[in-house]
Amino acid sequence: MRGLNNEKRYALLDSLRGLLLLEMIVYHFFWDLVYLFEQDLPWFHSSLCYWWQQSICWRFIFLSGFCWPLGKRAVRRAVQVFGGSVLVMVITHIFVPDQAVTFGVLFFLGSGMLLKLLDRRLCRLAPVWGITASGMLFFLTRNINDGYLGFEDWNFFKIPEQLYLNKFTTYVGFTEAGFFSSDYFSLMPWFFLYLAGYYCLRFCEALGGLSKIFDYGSGCLSFFGRRSLSVYLLHQPLLYLLLTLILGGKVLL
Repeated sequence: MRGLNNEKRYALLDSLRGLLLLEMIVYHFFWDLVYLFEQDLPWFHSSLCYWWQQSICWRFIFLSGFCWPLGKRAVRRAVQVFGGSVLVMVITHIFVPDQAVTFGVLFFLGSGMLLKLLDRRLCRLAPVWGITASGMLFFLTRNINDGYLGFEDWNFFKIPEQLYLNKFTTYVGFTEAGFFSSDYFSLMPWFFLYLAGYYCLRFCEALGGLSKIFDYGSGCLSFFGRRSLSVYLLHQPLLYLLLTLILGGKVLL
């Protein structure tokens, strides 16, 4: 990952991103088996698998926020990510309408990049306060898509149903009735986790000297991490092709 003032990349950050991408590919391999190729994998519906999937999402969004200040040409990057999200949306609505993607993770990440550019005041909060506030807000709004303030199995307050109106409120986090997306990341709660990553980097910078550890990482994982958008866009078509060749269509194991 490049810094703002030089052309150097931090190998550790690229490696962490590469590791998360490989985890995501493995998860999507099994997701495709279950939902596209109709395989019976009971363990895939277990709580352990749910938390594995959630940990991938949380770490990826946190790391994206952490890396946001390190990149250059933020507007161009946001446009590229938005373009990728539109491509995913169009392709899934055409070819797999039952599992179509609307407001997916790429759409969210593009939104997060632009929001950080539009509101520079978010950059002025002290890192410790920023981490604390964004972490608490993520915890509080984790269940907002389901109509509650709360975190996972803990619901603290029911949100008025009048807020859950349309596609715009769905984009924000107040999910309209009947909405479905196989990949859905609204602004709330996920932008708060993105902010937590951003403030964590600022905290590391305030401590001083920690950037040296970012130079160490795996060359193989870094290769994937440096090409994260391309890997994300290509992995599902390649997985589908691979599974089609292996299974010969929707054939039970």
